[in-house]
Amino acid sequence: MTDPSNIKTTLNVSKPSPLHPVGRMRMLLLMLLIAFPVSPSMVWAQEDFRVDTISDALFQHMQGKSFPEECTISRSDLRMVSVLHVDFQGNTRHGVIICNKAIAKDLLDIFRELYRQRYPIAQIRPIDDFDANDERSMQANNTSCFCYRVVNGSNHLSMHARGLAIDLNPLQNPCVKRRKDGTLFIQPRTARPYVNRARTFKYKITHNDLAYRLFAQHGFTWGGDWRSLKDYQHFEKKP
Repeated sequence: MTDPSNIKTTLNVSKPSPLHPVGRMRMLLLMLLIAFPVSPSMVWAQEDFRVDTISDALFQHMQGKSFPEECTISRSDLRMVSVLHVDFQGNTRHGVIICNKAIAKDLLDIFRELYRQRYPIAQIRPIDDFDANDERSMQANNTSCFCYRVVNGSNHLSMHARGLAIDLNPLQNPCVKRRKDGTLFIQPRTARPYVNRARTFKYKITHNDLAYRLFAQHGFTWGGDWRSLKDYQHFEKKP
């Protein structure tokens, strides 16, 4: 019988080589994913800030949701923008924005600066995580961009359908329109406490707000400046 004390000398045991820094980072990310499960879209989130084409896996997630069969927008015209943001609790989170390639660099620069200045954003996920249901996404206070759909009450494609518009913190910044009978159309429906813009409350977008100033600097127009309706969450840019 082999003396247990001599096992190390009788067996050819080599020490495992240390992990390369990239390997260590991947292992750390894997451990974090296991410990803190994330939404489906976060699977495609890249480290820090970057722009990528739409991967096969992400495109599959979009099928029948933000990218229905009748979609006339080319996949090659879309981009995935990976960002970091600070949530309402002050935690750093990954975010994923699907947008038109024409504004991808703009969004990258804007959200990098928002993060640098710790501008609070509730969450940033593709609307596909909500089955492309705009009302559900907004009630969850989700910031999103691309979704192939028409403007409410019309047959015209929304700027979101082209990936050229983004809605930011929509719960505190609703879309509001007065109907002919005097009643208010409010979207999301749960945003009535935030309709009165004369009130003071957190996360309200105004002309003095950092997000407004950054989007304006990059050539976006704000739905809060519209006359027929007020869409305080909405920023769009025409190429």
